[in-house]
Amino acid sequence: MNADRHATGLALLARLSGSPRPAIVEALADVAPALAGFAVDFAYGEVLAGDALDLPRRQLATVAMLAALGGLEPQLEFHLAGALEVGRDPRELVELMTHLAVYAGFPAALNGVFAARRVFARRGIAVDTTPAPPVADRRAEGVAGLRRVDGVHGERVLDGLADIAPDLGRHVVEFVFGEIYARPGLALLERELGTVAALVALGNAMPQLRVHMHAFLNVGGTPAQLVGVVTQAAVYAGFPRAIGAALLAQEVLAERADPTLSGAR
Repeated sequence: MNADRHATGLALLARLSGSPRPAIVEALADVAPALAGFAVDFAYGEVLAGDALDLPRRQLATVAMLAALGGLEPQLEFHLAGALEVGRDPRELVELMTHLAVYAGFPAALNGVFAARRVFARRGIAVDTTPAPPVADRRAEGVAGLRRVDGVHGERVLDGLADIAPDLGRHVVEFVFGEIYARPGLALLERELGTVAALVALGNAMPQLRVHMHAFLNVGGTPAQLVGVVTQAAVYAGFPRAIGAALLAQEVLAERADPTLSGAR
């Protein structure tokens, strides 16, 4: 079993790195060879090799987690390059960083874009920077987008802001859904996958994570994919955050099976 998962992990690492000799093993050989072994055998040989998510979506989720956490630029650059290796388009990666400005903040989004720029420069990739077409009516687009993605859960968030921060609620509608979600370059399912991954990694926004777990399922994500991205977070954000998110996913799936549970909250 150990030999099998080691071989699987090495093969996956080689695919992501574009090299038959993944650097992590040699880089840690003189100081933490056991950690390198766990990374190969467990992280890549078991978790990332799972079939809940295809590899391009796994890489998108990993990039979202690392960008949201911040301060992990070497690992972020490795996984940005890995995302390119498995077929993600450079524009998707830039758009993911733009999207994360909403959920992880502009500093994290900017640092993510700078990391992507370095990866693209090493590969001689030029990104299409053609501006997105303007939205004719941010309010109307935002209301429609909010209802399409978050449904009643998003409207409850706005209701909760009405008497304390109405301008913040307006920004959610007009900027988040009226501009960011309306942009081309990243499919809606990928947007919600990245959102869930980022919020799981941050670990401090469970009410918002609940809303976006529902949203992920609303736009075509499956329960298996949802659990898959939560499980993957154990590798990149730690087991406590992954366990907390898994318990929340259990509640979300129960609410969808019995909507009266949601109404009781």
